[in-house]
Amino acid sequence: MKAAIGIDVGGTNIKGVVLNARGEILHQHTVPTDDDSAGKWRETIFFLVGHLKQAFPGPIDLIGLSCPGFANQANSHIAYMPGRLAGVENFHWETYLNTPTYVLNDAHAALLAEATFGTIKDCKNAVLLTLGTGVGGGLLINGELHQGLGQMAGHFGHMTLNPHDDELSLLGMPGSLEYAIGNYSVHRRSAGRFASTHELVAGYLKNEPFASWLWLDSVRKLGLALSSIANIVSPEVIGLAGGVTKAGEALFTPLNAFMNVYEFRPKEKQTQVREAKYSDWAGAVGAATFAFLKTKNTGLPVKCEPINQEIVR
Repeated sequence: MKAAIGIDVGGTNIKGVVLNARGEILHQHTVPTDDDSAGKWRETIFFLVGHLKQAFPGPIDLIGLSCPGFANQANSHIAYMPGRLAGVENFHWETYLNTPTYVLNDAHAALLAEATFGTIKDCKNAVLLTLGTGVGGGLLINGELHQGLGQMAGHFGHMTLNPHDDELSLLGMPGSLEYAIGNYSVHRRSAGRFASTHELVAGYLKNEPFASWLWLDSVRKLGLALSSIANIVSPEVIGLAGGVTKAGEALFTPLNAFMNVYEFRPKEKQTQVREAKYSDWAGAVGAATFAFLKTKNTGLPVKCEPINQEIVR
């Protein structure tokens, strides 16, 4: 069966998968990103691709690569990525990897994975948020990925929740959703008490007062953001992917409660919120999916079936 490699370049780790056209992960591997000014992470990707090719017995002639930043119109490289991953802008991956390579934003890739094979499969209009080091997003409109002007559609992480905050996101927005829930800001938000979301959630599960307040405040802001997205986009489903979703019920139980308070639900309308099937592997799976789509090996769904009224995990 035909297979493709999917690479997801994250702020902490680079994930790689070998994926078949049914959405099955045949092999997967993770390596640290080593984001530095010398661009060492590019060499890491080169060797990761070699490892994945050796691990799969058949030929692989397609690569999809998902990465933070805005892809160019031809999806051959990242055209704009301020402040991170030195050397990624305008880097030609197909030449470097000597294999046809298609590049797209990491959150757009995650949406493709979930719309084609995962939790928002069979949906016509849906939103996916990736909750990890930062917060990304993607839009499915009429069954197709909507990339928008400059390929930047879906950057929900940069919506402003607190205009009086002195913290600015990479896109220059104060008090962003990314700052409120992203892993990168935990140390600052907790005044140095916690280094990661994992540590913060552990404190919450131990009923530590400060950890409980900070975590629930973060989840409340996420609930407000999702309710705002529901008002603006009116999707059938909002999917959540990324490492923060590993908090499990510590995330989804209070989030469901906050959505019950804030979401506008006329005539029993309610937006479904679902955990992504591929979790923090959605970007890698979606990158490989994008490569298949570019060569017309698979297609996106165009139909959404009825769903029940709770957050689904």
